[in-house]
Amino acid sequence: MIAFKKRDEDEMEHDLQEWLSGAHRVVIAGIGNPLRRDDFVGVKIVRDLQDTVSSSVYLIECETVPENFIEPIIKFNPSHVLIIDAALLNLKSGSTKLLSSKQLMERQAVSTHALPLRIFCEYLARETKAKIALLLIQPGDTRFGEGLTREVQNTSDCIVKLLSRFLRM
Repeated sequence: MIAFKKRDEDEMEHDLQEWLSGAHRVVIAGIGNPLRRDDFVGVKIVRDLQDTVSSSVYLIECETVPENFIEPIIKFNPSHVLIIDAALLNLKSGSTKLLSSKQLMERQAVSTHALPLRIFCEYLARETKAKIALLLIQPGDTRFGEGLTREVQNTSDCIVKLLSRFLRM
């Protein structure tokens, strides 16, 4: 079994902990298509976080239409919004990157979806004044089918463990 490397896990732990500092109301929005294998990772993480985080965390299964959740996110009045999605990063399967919304503005489109996440993030930042970041995961297989590949499942499990620990508030 290929495991999430300890170094990568430590780096992700540090990045998430730093990004979540000062959080008091957090939205976690999982994006993904349930019929495209690893593309589903964002929604899978949100599902796995159910019943592990405090009531000051709003978990949203966006699937492929995050724009449908703009109003509920704004009404929640978050201090932080974390969007989790599969993205083509040109890295090994299961690798991650945590990008601030500012870093996203400086990059080309990285999502496996047609939705312009940059516009989504810009709008949320303007309307909520929240700290916004994307947690991007390199998929191994986005062909039609169900279930995550082993590498992406390991990464998903690690992220769930970290977020559960940080968001018990």
